[in-house]
Amino acid sequence: MNRILEIPQEKLSPEQTEIFDQLTAGRGRILGPYRIWIHSPSVARGMEQIGTFLNKRSSLSKREVEIVILVIAQHWQGDYVRQAHIREGKAAGLTQEAIDMILAGDEPQLADAHERAVHRFAAALVAGTKLSDADFAEIESALGRNGVAEVLVLLGYYTSVALAMKVHEVPIPPQR
Repeated sequence: MNRILEIPQEKLSPEQTEIFDQLTAGRGRILGPYRIWIHSPSVARGMEQIGTFLNKRSSLSKREVEIVILVIAQHWQGDYVRQAHIREGKAAGLTQEAIDMILAGDEPQLADAHERAVHRFAAALVAGTKLSDADFAEIESALGRNGVAEVLVLLGYYTSVALAMKVHEVPIPPQR
């Protein structure tokens, strides 16, 4: 059962109306997690700023973003996010084999050193691995401090998305 409590537009508070208008102006619609977060307009506003940054201005490539999202979706068993980002990962150029390996918790065969570092960092973090100084230095060298920060925030953002969709039992949309 879908547990999202939709707020009719005419019942939105002024603060909710402001974020509703901002979201629909930028995206044309309110995406699933924002229908949850709009109950706390300040949360919705903050998540929109982070989400927009991560999806439009991050130093990470679209493929790298999708690698991280698949890692976190699998970690939380977030079926909605996993299914949506299998499609997005393919659209970004990830092979089905790489996607399958990420979802199995294995290291995918990635030709790009930056992508390998992104996967290695994200996978280690969700596994609860304490990185050695040498491992961190290697990841930092590949990603830079901005890349390290962006992977961390991307993991946190998509943890929120995956858990929001999971706890609200949002049905997985049909394949297109």
